[in-house]
Amino acid sequence: MDNREKLEILKKGALELGVELDERQGTAFLAYLQELKSWNRRINLTSIEDDREILVRHFLDSLAPVRFLAGVNSALDMGAGAGFPGIPLKIAIPDLQVILLDSVLKKVSFMRHIIRTLGLKGIEALHGRAEANELITRLSGSFDCVVSRAFAELAAFSALALPYLRPGGRLLAMKGPAVRDELKAISEISGFTRPEVFEVAIPFSKRVTSMVVLRKI
Repeated sequence: MDNREKLEILKKGALELGVELDERQGTAFLAYLQELKSWNRRINLTSIEDDREILVRHFLDSLAPVRFLAGVNSALDMGAGAGFPGIPLKIAIPDLQVILLDSVLKKVSFMRHIIRTLGLKGIEALHGRAEANELITRLSGSFDCVVSRAFAELAAFSALALPYLRPGGRLLAMKGPAVRDELKAISEISGFTRPEVFEVAIPFSKRVTSMVVLRKI
């Protein structure tokens, strides 16, 4: 697959998900792809190695929250790993202020490398655990949105995310189809409105991401 084909997948897929990528953004995604593959030979960032699968299952899937970010200026990506979904969202929405949080230093080092390599501004990768008191004190009530991609069960994620959100802020949990069983086990989620679930079809695949949306009361 050459770069032209990769860009076609990215641009067409992103458009289906609600965002139009220009050449600069497309080039940034291709550079991200190459760096991800290079670093993956040294540290475990992803089990997916095929270019097309990375484009679809990592990059396009990371853009699934775009339509739920209207009015959002700042976002915390909790358990960001190799930068998903936070870095693709930052590339697609340049004005979005993003903090990437992960407890694994090697993954944080990779995300910082990507930020430098792509020349991204208004984004930072932090090493730490979401439940750390120092981090909560520093970032309490700082974000319009906290997002995660298969980071933790919804009850645990919502409890961790709550102190970081502004009143009325959004929690976005990216889940698989089994999330409905997960929700059945939860009578209520303290501090939030009742969850809404939206299914987002990921272009060029049979994958469907279940987007769980809650608002901080």
